[in-house]
Amino acid sequence: MAATRVIPKFWKPGTEAPGVGEERATPGEEASTAFVYNPHISLSIQQQRQRLPIFMHRNHVLYLVEKYRTVVIVGETGCGKSTQIPQYLAEAGWTTEGHVVAITQPRRVAATTVAARVAEERGALLGHEVGYCIRFDDCSDPQATRIKFLTDGMLVREMMADPLLKKYSVIILDEAHERTLYTDIALGLLRKIQKKREELRIIVASATLDAEKFQKFFNHNDTSDPTKDTSAILTVEGRTYPVEILYTHSPVPDYVKTTVETIMKIHNDAADGDILAFLTGQEEVENVVSAVVEEVRAAAARSKGSLHRHVRALPMYAGLPYVDQMKVFERVGRNCRKVVVATNVAETSVTVPGIAFVVDCGFVKLRAYDPRRAVDALLVTPASRASAQQRAGRAGRSRPGKCYRLYPESEFAKLPEATEPEMRRSDMAPVILQLKALGIDNVLRFSFLSPPPAESMVQAVELLYALGGLDEQCQLTEPLGVRMAEFPMGPMYAKMLLESGTFGCSKEIITIAAMMQIQNVFLSPPNQKIKAARQQRKFAVEEGDHMTMLNVFEAFVKHNKSSAWCQQHFLNYKGLVRAGALQDQLRKLLRRFHIPSNSSNGDADPVRRCIVSGFFANAAKLHHSGAYRTVRDDFELHIHPTSVLYAEKPPQWVVFNEVVQTSRFFMRDVTAVEPAWLTELAPHFFQQSTDYSQASKRSRPS
Repeated sequence: MAATRVIPKFWKPGTEAPGVGEERATPGEEASTAFVYNPHISLSIQQQRQRLPIFMHRNHVLYLVEKYRTVVIVGETGCGKSTQIPQYLAEAGWTTEGHVVAITQPRRVAATTVAARVAEERGALLGHEVGYCIRFDDCSDPQATRIKFLTDGMLVREMMADPLLKKYSVIILDEAHERTLYTDIALGLLRKIQKKREELRIIVASATLDAEKFQKFFNHNDTSDPTKDTSAILTVEGRTYPVEILYTHSPVPDYVKTTVETIMKIHNDAADGDILAFLTGQEEVENVVSAVVEEVRAAAARSKGSLHRHVRALPMYAGLPYVDQMKVFERVGRNCRKVVVATNVAETSVTVPGIAFVVDCGFVKLRAYDPRRAVDALLVTPASRASAQQRAGRAGRSRPGKCYRLYPESEFAKLPEATEPEMRRSDMAPVILQLKALGIDNVLRFSFLSPPPAESMVQAVELLYALGGLDEQCQLTEPLGVRMAEFPMGPMYAKMLLESGTFGCSKEIITIAAMMQIQNVFLSPPNQKIKAARQQRKFAVEEGDHMTMLNVFEAFVKHNKSSAWCQQHFLNYKGLVRAGALQDQLRKLLRRFHIPSNSSNGDADPVRRCIVSGFFANAAKLHHSGAYRTVRDDFELHIHPTSVLYAEKPPQWVVFNEVVQTSRFFMRDVTAVEPAWLTELAPHFFQQSTDYSQASKRSRPS
C-alpha cells in the first residue's frame, strides 16, 4: 500500500495567515555558472540581433557612453547587453587606432561562451577580432583582437603590466550585481584609473536594481550641480508577465522533501507549463531529480500507464557537462512537462524557456570566511529578498506564472535585502597580495565599494607574513612575495609550488595543484554509487586526498588519457584533460621562476612536507572525542565523507585545503602529516611542545 502523501499547504498573501512551525536546515553546495541559449536560431544573425530588447536602446547607449565617463545599464538576463553592447561600441568607432573594448565576466565559462557567440555574430574567427582571456587560457591576439572578453580577475592581473590599462577605450563590467571578490577589486581600481584617464569609459552592467550604488561610486561630480555628473543610469525594460506568489502556512522541516512534494502537486494539479525548482547544491539537485523520476514512475505504475502527462526532470548546476547543460533548453513533446532542478545559477545567469512555475527553497550556499577561526567555509544560508524576487521572476518570462516559496510570508520580511558581497565574506589574503603587487601600499584606504571587515584584513596580513609573502613592514618580500602575487592561485598554493623544487618534488606538486582546481574528479551517478566507489577506491592511498589525486592523474596518463578508461572508473574525463592543461601552464610558470623540475620518484614524504610548507596554517590534530581540532584556535572539524581518509583509521595530524559546513564543519582535501614537520617548516607559526599536543598562538608582524 502506498504511503499517504502530505501535500504542503500554500497560502496567498492577503488571506488569513496560519500559524508557525519548526525551522529548516539542510546541506548543499554553492554553484553558479553561465549558459548560452539562442531562442531565435532559425533567423538570420542580423534578425536575431534585432530581436533582442537591447536593440531598441542602441543609439541611447552610444549617446550615454559619449557623454558620460561611466554608464550603469540595468537589464534582465537575455536582453542582449553582454553580446550586443561590445559590438555597438566597435561599430561606433571605439576600437579604432589600436584600441580595444574589454568585457569582464565573473566566471570563465561565461567569458568563453559569450566570446564565441560574438565571434559567430561577427563572422570572425575566435581569437582574432574577438577573443578571450581566462586563467591558464589566452585566446586573443595582441595585434588583432578588438573585442576582448576576460574574467575580472584577469583584468586585475593585466594591471600589473599596464597599471592604467591604456589599450582599452571602454571597459564593461558585466554581471556586476554578483559582486564577486574580483568584481569589487576591479571596480575600485577602475575608479582610481578614471581619475588619471578621463577618456576611459566604463560600463557597469547589472541584472538587478542596485544601479544607484554603482552610479554614486563612479560619480566624480564634487558639486551639487547634477549637470556635472560623470555617471548615468540606463534601464532596459524586459518582457515580463505577472507572477502569483504563494507561501507555506509554516516553516517546513525538510525543504528537499517538500520541493519534491510541491513539484508533484503542481504536476498533478496544473494543466501545462514547465517547472523550475531552486536548491542549494549539486547533491540536493541530483537527489530531487532522482526522487521526481521515481515518483512519476510510481504514479504511472499505480495508474497503469493512464497518466495524462510525462515528466522530464533535468539538473542544472556548475560543473555539469556542457551537453547536459543544454538539455534544459530542448523542447519537450506536447504530452510532457519539463522539470528543471537548479542551484542559484538559474537566478540571473540563464533564462529557461517555458517556465510557468517556480519552487523556491529559500536557501542558498555561499562561501563565507570566519576571520576569528581563519576558516573559509561553504555555508547554507537564507537567500536574500533580491534573490527571492529574481527566482520568482523566472516564472514570468514567457507567460503568467506562479512561485511557491517554501517558507511563510513573515519569513520573507526577515530575509536580508541583498546577498552580502564576497568582499565582506572572503579571505582577504589574495586581495592584499594583489593590491600590494599593484603598488597600493595602504590597502586599508583603498576605495572598496563595500569595505571588508578590519578583522579579515588583519588576519590576512598575519597569514601572508607567516607564508613569507610580506615582511615586518607589510611590504612584499623579494622574490617570494612578488612571485606569489603572480600566481593565478591563492597564496597557500603559490607558496607550495614555489617551494616544490627545494623539496625535490616539483613534478608531483604541479600535478596535485592542477588536480585541486578541478571540481568533481570522482563521478557518482545516483544509480551506480556502490560500483563507482569500488572503482575509485583503487586510487586511494593512506597518505590522503592529495596523493590520491596524484595517483588518479598518473593512471590517466598511463592509460593514454582515455575517455573510455575514465568512464569505466567513473572519473571526470574533461576535468582530467583540463588538469593536464593547467599542469602545462604551471610548469611554464615555475620554469620562468627558475624552479628546478624534479621528482620524488614515488616517495610520498617530500610531497607531503611540501604541502605542509604551503598549508601549515590549515593544520588540525585528532581529539580524543574522535573529531579534529584546528591548531590555530581549537575549532572542531571532521573529515569529509568524500575523503579517502573518512573510512580509515584517522591519522593524528592532518592539513586540509578547505572547510565545508553541512550538518557539521568538514575538512576537504585532507593529507596526513607528521607534527614535527609543522614546527620544522613553520617555526615562526608554531611552538613545539614536548608531546606535540598543542601549538601556541601565531607569531605576528611587529
